[in-house]
Amino acid sequence: MARRHAARPQAHRIEPRTLAALAGTIVLWASAFAGIKAGLAAFQPGEVALLRFVTASAVLGVYAAMTRMRMPAVRDLPVIAVAGVVGITLYHVALNFGEKTVSAGAASLIISAVPIFTSLLAVLFLGERLRWIGWGGIVVSFLGVVLITFGQGKGIGFDPNAWLIVLAAFGSSVYFIMQKPLLRRYSALELTTFTIWAGTVPMLVFARGLMIKLPGAPLSATLAVVYLGIFPAAIAYFLWSWALARTPASITASFLYVSPVLAILIAAVWIHEVPTSLSLVGGVIALAGVIIVNTFGRAVLPQEVAEIVEDPGR
Repeated sequence: MARRHAARPQAHRIEPRTLAALAGTIVLWASAFAGIKAGLAAFQPGEVALLRFVTASAVLGVYAAMTRMRMPAVRDLPVIAVAGVVGITLYHVALNFGEKTVSAGAASLIISAVPIFTSLLAVLFLGERLRWIGWGGIVVSFLGVVLITFGQGKGIGFDPNAWLIVLAAFGSSVYFIMQKPLLRRYSALELTTFTIWAGTVPMLVFARGLMIKLPGAPLSATLAVVYLGIFPAAIAYFLWSWALARTPASITASFLYVSPVLAILIAAVWIHEVPTSLSLVGGVIALAGVIIVNTFGRAVLPQEVAEIVEDPGR
């Protein structure tokens, strides 16, 4: 009797253009943490967020006009608005306030916990099941985040602003969960454009301060924030959605694990800043927990749940 051999899944070969798009996305996103720090040298956190996303909204607006991008259906506007507030306004304002005292590298390490929060929310709201090793990975990751927050204090101390970045990571995870129903009707780029526009509107509360600061701000700080709006926001989201359309989500998500390493290197070169040793140890532990959950921790998932937790996007 002939033996039956289970067919092995073929490795997905990434085309050079797609690989370049993914590499460009990760580098741009990693650079955002140092760019925020550079902007905070002249602006308040809310003002950095507003200038960044007014710039991104303008760039995406030009693109939408050139491509005659369709506008969202009226019935979807409330959900898009809430997603924009949670995923854009809350995430970026909380991250910016957190980076007032937390180093850029440590902030990137904390944000790397986004897939952990996403997995927890998927368990609660989408019926995902975790194996015991998955729950263990979540515990490991949270322990790593705790070490990072303590490593940002004076000596071995506690920095409350680090928890603002944890809040940003949680808000980003809620955003990813909210995206799924909308992504059945809109492309990734369309939804990114709509949520960035929606998330920019609440930031207008910082407009008065920005208008006062902008004329006298150093050109380097202003250019850093404009860079954030054009490259890590508008262009990087476009590159990500373009690559995601051509590569399995699980493969694209794996590239995100490189982001904290690049963020630390870029911060060291751009703003001469490195996180503390304790934060680096915590970052390694947190990333190990994320990898455990995403590689070994999940039971067989419904397709729609798998797409969410494997595509943590930014």
